[in-house]
Amino acid sequence: MQEYSYPMRTSVFLLSLICLLAAVQAPLIAADLVAVPGGRFVMGDAEGEPDEAPKPVEVAPFRLMRHEVTNAQFAEFVASTGYRTDPERSGAGYAWDGRWRLVPGTDWRHPYGPNSDIEDSADHPVVQVSARDAAAYCAWTGLRLPREAEWEFAARGTDGRRFPWGDAPPQAGPAAPANFGTVACCTADAGDGYPRTAPVGSYPAGASPYGILDMAGNVWEWTADAYPGAPGQIALRGGGWGNNPYCLRVSYRHGNPPDIGLDMVGFRCAADTG
Repeated sequence: MQEYSYPMRTSVFLLSLICLLAAVQAPLIAADLVAVPGGRFVMGDAEGEPDEAPKPVEVAPFRLMRHEVTNAQFAEFVASTGYRTDPERSGAGYAWDGRWRLVPGTDWRHPYGPNSDIEDSADHPVVQVSARDAAAYCAWTGLRLPREAEWEFAARGTDGRRFPWGDAPPQAGPAAPANFGTVACCTADAGDGYPRTAPVGSYPAGASPYGILDMAGNVWEWTADAYPGAPGQIALRGGGWGNNPYCLRVSYRHGNPPDIGLDMVGFRCAADTG
């Protein structure tokens, strides 16, 4: 399996940050870590984008959070460490309204703009966190971000399915298996119960073969790998609340700079076995 590392300046930043956070006592994460057995599978989709060219990959056993990291969990991290996210330091984050806009005053506490808040969203996935912020949280808990191959394996298993629940694209409605946007790309849609983020674990019908939830939709998830062909960018997986079904496929890939936050991007953490 090919592995990638963060760009040098990001690696230096993270090393310094992890050393600083090591002095802060972090509790053993209360999140539910699912044991994924590992194995050999075909990563990619012959009918997908050029960067999804199928290839056999071997994945070692690992563990992955059943749910995406929530606002409440991230708030505990911030309260314990005094951590400030990249959007807080830069003073702006990206918000989606049919296209991406850089909105001043947007951060994880104000995910859709300075007049928004997370008062009633403690169990929703945290957003407006960069790849560096996500890696810092995972390091604080003694975990790490998943590699791309691990993420895809956990989402689809070994049978080649296109979505965590099978091959059928999601349909909007009360029985939807995921929180996603309009079927015609790409606008927020409340047909699945939530116009933007949903509480984690709200769509049990969309569970992966290993019982991991929200691997399609709700929010995109940062991984630990660089995005090939885009120097300095980090790979994202899973699609989000504003995407159409095509982008929710388990093999679909995207990349973003490691120091920006977006209102459709969150993360979950992984760990080696043992």
